[in-house]
Amino acid sequence: MENAASSSGAVEPSATDQVQPLSKSAQKKLARAARYADLKQERRAREKEQRKEKKRIRAEKRAAGELDSDEEREDDARRKRRKGDAGRKTVFGARVVVDLGFDELMSEKEIISLSSQLAYTYSANRHSSNPFSSLLFTCLNGRTLTRLETVGDASYKRWSNTEWWTDGYEKLWEENSPPTDAASEEQPTEGVSVQIQSSEAAAESDQAEKSLESDPQQNAHSKALKNGVIYLTADSSDELLELKEDETYIIGGIVDRNRYKNLCFNKANGQGIRTARLPIGTYLSHFPTRKVLTVNQVFEIMLKWVETRDWEQALYAVMPKRKFQNRGNGKEKSAAGSEQDEEDGDRPANSSSEANDKEIIPAAEVEEQM
Repeated sequence: MENAASSSGAVEPSATDQVQPLSKSAQKKLARAARYADLKQERRAREKEQRKEKKRIRAEKRAAGELDSDEEREDDARRKRRKGDAGRKTVFGARVVVDLGFDELMSEKEIISLSSQLAYTYSANRHSSNPFSSLLFTCLNGRTLTRLETVGDASYKRWSNTEWWTDGYEKLWEENSPPTDAASEEQPTEGVSVQIQSSEAAAESDQAEKSLESDPQQNAHSKALKNGVIYLTADSSDELLELKEDETYIIGGIVDRNRYKNLCFNKANGQGIRTARLPIGTYLSHFPTRKVLTVNQVFEIMLKWVETRDWEQALYAVMPKRKFQNRGNGKEKSAAGSEQDEEDGDRPANSSSEANDKEIIPAAEVEEQM
């Protein structure tokens, strides 16, 4: 019997190999999650149709001259906002890179938070009178890519003056190695992980790919000299004194609640690029809590510096006001604790409590508000 069993290759499954059935509690939890996801999609579709209908009715009333005074004021305010956004802008020549190469280090909730921070970052640059010349998002893959693909009909692909790479930012200075566009690649190259977790999301990606192929703004790949690239990290011993138009600044795209010390600093050192930290300890010596910033806060501080050329003004304009007990003179070094342990250019906090006092909402909804 033993010979017969071995010749046929049949192996009796052990008890440990058998899949354990889900408990009733786990089954109920999965069912609730599925129902919630279905209801959420239905609600968003319904709200989208309601917005379309509202716009249609408003357009008909406007054409017929039937708008009331409140509606006319709303229209005037909307036109002024659009005119202001389309007004004269002075572009700052520096490039900002958001390094998304930490996907596997974050929880699902942190991935959602990060995607909202990316939307706020884009929105801040779009509406600034002194925007950075370009935004580059690198190492887009895994759950971050899936999240961005599944909200707002992949609205991130319609963001202007942005580039999305599945490759790392080192492609900026590597010769004869053009980076891979996250939006336009068909087959992932070696070392590139693109994970679309559903056929529906994949179909959406293919459709967006076709529309982006004709957009030179998306397909024009940035290059930079390696000695002009600076990774912003709180663990650096060098303080950032000013921003320069011929330099490229990298922000670590991770929400980790300070779990990973020296993460971005070690990454930059391993690649032989410069590091620097924002001068938070210099100007916010009375900041009562740990100086942990979201991706969009770091970016908005940089935008404000471009506008004012004053770090103190930039920091106080962006940091959440509830975090301050008293302002003091703002220019003394913090006596307690290490600045490098407290500041953060690469360890954004959970944005539900830190993102400029904004409620974190899906990236698609941020795009709709712009």
